[in-house]
Amino acid sequence: MSDRFFVDTNILLYSRDASEPEKQPVAEELLRRLWESRLGRISVQVLNEYFVNVTGKLDPGLPAAEAWEDVEALQAWNPVELGWALLRKGYPIHQRYGLSWWDSLIVAAADTAACTVIFSEDLSSGQLYNGMRVIDPFTEDPTARL
Repeated sequence: MSDRFFVDTNILLYSRDASEPEKQPVAEELLRRLWESRLGRISVQVLNEYFVNVTGKLDPGLPAAEAWEDVEALQAWNPVELGWALLRKGYPIHQRYGLSWWDSLIVAAADTAACTVIFSEDLSSGQLYNGMRVIDPFTEDPTARL
C-alpha cells in the first residue's frame, strides 16, 4: 500500500484524554494501526501542539516527562520540519482554501509527506486539499483505508 496518513494534533490528544471515553479508544486504535503499518506521518508543529496541550490543557494532563516520551517515540514517523520551505508551501494553501494559518501548515506538511489522507477533527471531513482527503475518524471509519 502506498498511502500515507497524516495525523493532526487532536487525534494524538484524544488518545491520551480519559475525559473523552468515546473518542479515546477510536484515536488509540487508529494510532496503533498506523504505528504497526508504519504509514503514519506528522509534523514538528503537531508535536509542539501535542506537548503543550497534553501537559497543560488536558485534565488531568500528562507529566512533561511522559509527554516527552510520546514526542520522542513519534520521531519514528519522520516529522515534517517547520521551516521556511513549509511556510512558503503553506501560504498558497492559506490563500486558496481560506484555512487558518495553522491549518494551512498542517495541509502543507501532509502534502510534503506525500500523504493521501489527513486524519483530523478540525478540518472539514470529506474535503479535498491538494488532492488529500480529510477524514474525521470520529464520524467516519478511519480504518477503512488502512
